[in-house]
Amino acid sequence: MASVSDAGSFDVSLGCLYSSSLDELAAQLSSVAGLHDTEREVVLEATRESLAGVLHAKLCRLLITELHAARAGGRLDGVSPQERWTCFLARSAEPGFWRAIEPHYPTMRARVSRIVANRCAASARFARHLANDRARLATLGFGARLAGLGFGAGDSHCAGRTVAIVDGEDGARLVYKPRSLRVDASLKAFVATIAGVAGLATGAYVPDVLEGTDHGWCEFVRHRFAEAHELPLFYRSIGHWLALMRLLGGSDLHAENLIARGAQAVVVDCETLFTPVIPQKPTGLGAAPDAASERLARSVLTVGLLPGRGLGLGWRGIDGSALGMLPGEQPRVPVPTILDAGTDQARIGTALVPLPPALNHPSPAPALAKHWPEVLHGFDEMTAALRALDRSGRLAPMLEPFADCRVRVVVRATEVYAELGRMLWHPISLHDEASARAKARELLTQMAGNVALAPAAAEVIEAEIDELETGDIPYFSCIAAHGRLDGPGGTHWLAAADRVEEALACWRAGDEALDRKVIRASLVSAYLNDGWTPTEERLRAGPPRTDEHEHRRRGAALAIMRSILDEAIRGEDGTATWIAPSLNPAGWSVQPLDAELYSGISGIAVLTAAYLHEGRAGRAEPLPQLESLLDGCLRTLRNAQRKLLDNMAAHVRMRPPQVGGYIGLGSQIASLLLLERLGAATPEDIERARRLASLVPGVLRHDRHFDVLGGAAGCIVPLLALFERTGDHGLLPIARMLAEHLRNAATFDGDAAYWPTSQWPNGVGGFAHGTTGIGWALTHLARTLGDADALTLADAAFRFEQRLYDADERAWLDMRNDGPDVPPDARYSAAWCHGAVGIGLARLDLDPRLDDPTTEKMLQDAVACTLRRGLGWNHTLCHGDLGAWELLREADRRGLLPPGHTRAALEADILTSIEDHGPCSGFVRDVLSPGLLPGVGGIAYQLLRMHPDSDLPSMLAPGRSSERLV
Repeated sequence: MASVSDAGSFDVSLGCLYSSSLDELAAQLSSVAGLHDTEREVVLEATRESLAGVLHAKLCRLLITELHAARAGGRLDGVSPQERWTCFLARSAEPGFWRAIEPHYPTMRARVSRIVANRCAASARFARHLANDRARLATLGFGARLAGLGFGAGDSHCAGRTVAIVDGEDGARLVYKPRSLRVDASLKAFVATIAGVAGLATGAYVPDVLEGTDHGWCEFVRHRFAEAHELPLFYRSIGHWLALMRLLGGSDLHAENLIARGAQAVVVDCETLFTPVIPQKPTGLGAAPDAASERLARSVLTVGLLPGRGLGLGWRGIDGSALGMLPGEQPRVPVPTILDAGTDQARIGTALVPLPPALNHPSPAPALAKHWPEVLHGFDEMTAALRALDRSGRLAPMLEPFADCRVRVVVRATEVYAELGRMLWHPISLHDEASARAKARELLTQMAGNVALAPAAAEVIEAEIDELETGDIPYFSCIAAHGRLDGPGGTHWLAAADRVEEALACWRAGDEALDRKVIRASLVSAYLNDGWTPTEERLRAGPPRTDEHEHRRRGAALAIMRSILDEAIRGEDGTATWIAPSLNPAGWSVQPLDAELYSGISGIAVLTAAYLHEGRAGRAEPLPQLESLLDGCLRTLRNAQRKLLDNMAAHVRMRPPQVGGYIGLGSQIASLLLLERLGAATPEDIERARRLASLVPGVLRHDRHFDVLGGAAGCIVPLLALFERTGDHGLLPIARMLAEHLRNAATFDGDAAYWPTSQWPNGVGGFAHGTTGIGWALTHLARTLGDADALTLADAAFRFEQRLYDADERAWLDMRNDGPDVPPDARYSAAWCHGAVGIGLARLDLDPRLDDPTTEKMLQDAVACTLRRGLGWNHTLCHGDLGAWELLREADRRGLLPPGHTRAALEADILTSIEDHGPCSGFVRDVLSPGLLPGVGGIAYQLLRMHPDSDLPSMLAPGRSSERLV
């Protein structure tokens, strides 16, 4: 594979599109007084490289299309694919080639000409600024001749203007920015003043700048890893930045905008201050989700510094935050690629490549969890200093220098513009520009209905499309004290307002408790694995207490339910939700809970219904407020499901739902069946479950997970359970479709099968994400439908699982932790999601009476691994003690616990640990995460099931409404 910018590309074809403009630029540069001849050549070469890069990105697909047309028409000379490629390159490098194809792409030449003219004008402007400012650049340590120049150190805005990296002959380096740097200078002075007045030692740093009228020069900051003694100050300074940006309405502080230089956390691009405070769009889910969304939109989360996973197509799952972008914790990203480059069979594809390393971390292997308390401490101490200044009346005057600064407002995510830009430059769009613009117009208008800051005015949207067609990312800015946004093409957006006063008022009204919770909770978003824990230290409990077991069990469950009740956000319409870490298709993020079973509203509804069910049976302490909480959860859940069904019926453009058993359509079907079993669902809910099932065929092609958690395997068992409940035979073809999807996606290695994904291209074992869960689901389908092919595929999945078994360790390899740098003990997992607990429970569910002689041996191995590795890390159902408890309880029922271990002793250990440490969800131990599988909700659920007479079903084999482990 060769990327579109590699040697096998079309660079040679593009020179004729800009060579004459470069000649004109050379003439202009010759008239710039004070510019040396060698410097003119440097500027010309940098411009040539910039033009080649941008035009290649825009026209590569077009050239591939024309290559195929020429080959199919027999218009290429040569006997081999390589010779015909060379022939095409030679022809496409001639002006006549481009004139000949103009009728097929009527506006292409005009667009290209504008890009070339804009970039050349921007280069000439840079040269004049360099010559005029040269004498002053010595204040930034730059006095030598220009020796190197790189345009495009950031997106192109405002007629081809980009940030440039400037190199001198003596090795000095500067950053050139084609915008006013008054806001940078004001921020630098503000930080220094605050630190001095408050007496704070801080590493929060803004580079030195030299201001021009419409441009500026900036100190180049070189990354440096911190010494051990510098690390606490670095992370405390991150907290300082969070507090400062929270006051100043900062946003878009992503990984490229922060550089670690020893103990200093350097913000190198600070133009996005005083972001307008706009009411959020209604969610359509009810008053409680609306309130939660509004609270988060006014919290420290909007700064962009805290970890969070992207949702855009090109950035889905990537944590691009200034404190995130952890090495080894990012998914591979799809990059446009020329396949079979250098032949006439060349075509555009994508390659999944790792992200380049960022410069935002102070150490090669950042220990975020270790230093996270310093982040919170820094936030607290800077916030306290700012509050004290505000009480004394001194803070507002300190903000006055920002009033006449021009600041940028990011009204739409850059990745949104990037995706639309690619669409607008597709050969089909170049052939039929009107249709492409109509599609872009529709998408931008729809976005404006969902995103508060996104422009809705038709003239602004047309100007945004114009910018994208000429290679720029639309740019919106305002004078901070004025507030009306100046957009592309002379357009405007939003009413005038003093954004400095607005930011100060928002900060004064801020919810510091929520900010602190968000800071603590967002740590989880930095990590990919759903079973990750931020410490390698086990929970230490005192001697297990064995007295008053039943009283303590009931008390622990009651305390968790009260905490969940207290944290609920309630709406006037009766809806309810929570702000908490939640797992979605992109990864972990802090958000209002979604509708899913794993960590969302479905799971809390099931938990609440289960607690009330056990309370009615006298097996749980009364908590009357739970009746209204359950009603609130059900209202929110039903709203979410109705909105999904309505949007799908109306063919609204949206990200297709997943289909999994814990996250996706299967999850919600299973939840409704569980709620009915617990007396909390209506016939209308079951009918809605059938409607949700009907969506599966239309979205299945988008499934790239395949697993039980979020993929096709997870939907099989809920569909079978819904069939058992309703007798609807129309559900069975859908179940078969899921099996066929899994069969087509499987990769076979001999007699074993696995399912590669972008995260785990070589496959992975375990129940939630891997072959164990897939084999378990296929086996249930095979038994219900008599599908021999499904059973064969299930057996192949289990053989992959067996290949991961290490007989010496009596454990299964965790392929997430497979690599030369992984400590031997970390290569095995005992959790339900990825390890021994899930493997043992899956096999036990399929063979509850141990009819297969291999089941008992596997169960014994799973128990041994769990006892050694799976206890004491946290208490959750997914990857903690209460998941392990389920496997060990089932082993105890069959007399398979090793000597010296009893269920009573295990439960005494767990209860004592919960009492000593509080219920621990593993991700962020001091943040309430109410979720059923990864949070405290599952802890309460399993505590309810500890009663010997409890008939609550297992959450670790989802969707089997009529079965439970016995």
